Amino acid sequence: MSSFGIAFAPHLPLWLLGVFGGIALLILAYSVYRRAHGAWARMFAFVVIILALANPLVVKETREGLSNIVALIIDRSQSMEIGTRKADAEKALNALRDRLKTMNVELREAEIRTNADAGDAGGTALFSALNAALADAPPDRVAGAIVITDGEVHDAPDPRTFHPGAPFHVLLTGAPNERDRKLTVVRATRFNIVGKDAEITFRIDDYGGNQSANAQLSLRIDGKDGGKRTVPVGKDTTIKVIVAHGGENVVELEAAPGTAEQTLQNNRAAVIISGVRDRLRVLLVSGEPHAGERVWRNLLKADPSVDLVHFTILRPPDKQDGTPISELALIQFPTRELFAEKLSQFDLVILDRYQNRDILPPAYFDNIARYVENGGALLLASGPEFADDTSIYRTPLAAVLPAQPTGEVVSQGYKPQITKAGFAHPVTRDLPQSNESPELFSDPTGIQKTEAAPPGPTASAAPVPLTPPPAPATAAQRGASDQAQPANPLAPKQPDWGRWFRIISAQKLSGNTVMSGPGDRPLLVLDRVQKGRVAQLLSDQIWLWARGYENGGPQAELLRRLAHWLMKEPDLEEERLMAEVSGGELRITRQTMLDKAPNVTVTTPTGTQPVSVALAPTSPGKFTGRLKAEELGLYRLNDGTLNAVAAAGPLNPREVADMRATDTVLKPYADATGGGVQWLSDGLPDLRAVDQGGTTRGSGWFGIERRGAFRVTSVDSDQLMPPWLALILVLTAILFAWRRESV
Repeated sequence: MSSFGIAFAPHLPLWLLGVFGGIALLILAYSVYRRAHGAWARMFAFVVIILALANPLVVKETREGLSNIVALIIDRSQSMEIGTRKADAEKALNALRDRLKTMNVELREAEIRTNADAGDAGGTALFSALNAALADAPPDRVAGAIVITDGEVHDAPDPRTFHPGAPFHVLLTGAPNERDRKLTVVRATRFNIVGKDAEITFRIDDYGGNQSANAQLSLRIDGKDGGKRTVPVGKDTTIKVIVAHGGENVVELEAAPGTAEQTLQNNRAAVIISGVRDRLRVLLVSGEPHAGERVWRNLLKADPSVDLVHFTILRPPDKQDGTPISELALIQFPTRELFAEKLSQFDLVILDRYQNRDILPPAYFDNIARYVENGGALLLASGPEFADDTSIYRTPLAAVLPAQPTGEVVSQGYKPQITKAGFAHPVTRDLPQSNESPELFSDPTGIQKTEAAPPGPTASAAPVPLTPPPAPATAAQRGASDQAQPANPLAPKQPDWGRWFRIISAQKLSGNTVMSGPGDRPLLVLDRVQKGRVAQLLSDQIWLWARGYENGGPQAELLRRLAHWLMKEPDLEEERLMAEVSGGELRITRQTMLDKAPNVTVTTPTGTQPVSVALAPTSPGKFTGRLKAEELGLYRLNDGTLNAVAAAGPLNPREVADMRATDTVLKPYADATGGGVQWLSDGLPDLRAVDQGGTTRGSGWFGIERRGAFRVTSVDSDQLMPPWLALILVLTAILFAWRRESV
């Protein structure tokens, strides 16, 4: 295709040509004023000279026609998974591709997917996809845009500012006048005191249905059934749930299906309430003054969130040492008040080297045992008294203690070891500078040589003389062969901790031995007793770490974890299933004391076929797995024993806010550009090529404009006024003017 035109390539600047033209006009005006006979001839000469200086060219362009550009956008967001929307959209997409290929157009395709990590409320970003598809397209080549969607679009701009320069056509999946039920969390408490009620306000709407009816709501709290209740539809409803523990409390709300549903995805919501303890009430009873007593007191008093009640038994009631009455304590030990009336008000009871001196009657020890069984927490720090005739193991409290004393007290230097179970248990897992990798030791028993106790308070705190350790007990005697580290040449690496110098020999009856001493004797045993928990420390020398002896050890961290585990903090649960959605992935973490974690079954928000995810070990006691997560909403997880949920996206994602197909959002944009809107249920529209300025839509058809864009492949130019022709014309005009004036 060729095209001709006139162009100029002046020999002089345009301003100078303008000056010459002005001078020529002045001369012409003067000549006309004087009525000179050759005025018009002179003017002709001036015009020829100026044209010659302007250098007019005849330009011939060879052009190549360019194809029109059509954007084809398909919505593959989460709402398109409903019913046959996805299948209908894919079928329409393939048909439109075939038709557009016959129209010699350049097709720009783009798709819209749900972003589970959207920082805002998420949603279908159709116009963002359209702009991205046409970002580098020349405006004069864009002939139209066709979008296949359900009409739920959440990034629509102001229709007055939408000017794509071509018709915008919409093909809608689904059907008009659909109905759906939706549960929306209006507001919810994010943080709440443990033991107090938290409020959740929600609303159930029946879009397109009866907003004056009632609906049934089901609750699940931390994966457990929280009951059902009937609530009104179309009104805000507030419920109260008790925050049972510290950390994350997951509350799931689910509305029963309505009379007509597009999907059940938006019938569910999860609220995470972080439980915060107001004041931790701790009862610390020390059996007698000793070097480690102040360690317990300082640790607990240093925490402003702890209310500490501390008593030390200085002398038994039957002791007669002649002490004057005026020098005795004026306040009697409130045994009845503490162990009968107010025991249940304490969150944690610590018995530090307590021995049975008939200060507490057997019924009070039974009260402590019942306190544990009903959900209380007991920490027992034992000294030599635990091995003799005054041991509290000889009281009803023995029913909840996981270790039974053998009557032996071993006094020798040793470093506490993390056992196999301890590596897996969250209380002792990853303690700083613990034993981590196995290596050979010269002592095949794994027992260090007997060493003297350090100077200072330890000497007076060790009433039992140093004796060689007894021969290791059998696994049946200790009941800990599956929990403790094996005593063999391939012993664990010695931790970089200070030594202790005493351990109370005991036989583990239940629970997990997470730390051991010389000869693999249980040192720290953790156990669950019905609803409560017990931690038993079979040494009274953890205070050496607090004093920094031989670089000390993680005393504060260990005791902090112990207290939190006893208080049932979720992060320290040895059996726990967790999940979170991040970076488009569902990340699963399973804490377990087992050697292998079972597969986790994941149900996606759309409720499609559950997926089984295998978990791989990442560290002792911790297994992880991942699954691609592109859907917004609740992911439900179950491994046969434990349940968990993970919420993808914000609390109320826009993508699932209203799942009904609609034409109200996109119709103004189609009307503004001359485009059409048609439901796929009415059939697939025909595509027609139309001229610019003509009608671009009609009944059953969409128009694609002929833009007529082209590309110039070559340019040829010739002078319209060659210099020789200009010279002849100028001389002729001058001679003619001279001739006229000479007559």
